[in-house]
Amino acid sequence: MTVSGSNSDARPDAAVVQVLVENHRAFLRFLEKRVRSREAAEDILQDAFGRALGKVGSLRRGESVVAWFYRMLRNAVVDHYRRSASRDRAVEGFARELEDPAEASETRHEVCACVGRLAATLKAEYADALRRIEVEGAAVKEYAESKGMSAGNAAVRVHRAREALRRQVVRSCGTCAEHGCLDCHCAPSGTGGR
Repeated sequence: MTVSGSNSDARPDAAVVQVLVENHRAFLRFLEKRVRSREAAEDILQDAFGRALGKVGSLRRGESVVAWFYRMLRNAVVDHYRRSASRDRAVEGFARELEDPAEASETRHEVCACVGRLAATLKAEYADALRRIEVEGAAVKEYAESKGMSAGNAAVRVHRAREALRRQVVRSCGTCAEHGCLDCHCAPSGTGGR
């Protein structure tokens, strides 16, 4: 489908939305090949759909909706890798700080207090899984046995718990979480921001 006229209002044209929905699977395959993770591909696609609906007015007359959206997806993949690189640099910096015992103790206390508050806002089974595995150091297999579940199900629970915690940290700390700021002054409620 190409845009035949000017779409100056911010409301997405129903035909444009229909074309995007019809191509959902193709868009997802495109992203999966580039980010190697179905979950990341789904997140990127969902965000891109949201942005696209607000930018339908930027379609040029005669422009293919699908080609326009693929351009958005390519840009989203680039942004995804930029954010990943930024997070990796932050983690490396944090690891270097942990090599200094005095700095490590102070930083760990601050980070643990903030993350601990946020972990308490998760579903009980997620908070329990993170406490047992991440804080107490239990193996996933050991955790699974204690809960009467398979190791695979326990691994999925821990993965989902980590993702839920990551989302809570981003909600609470905003861009500081994304860029690796460790000088945490987040709101004590765990759900506020700065």
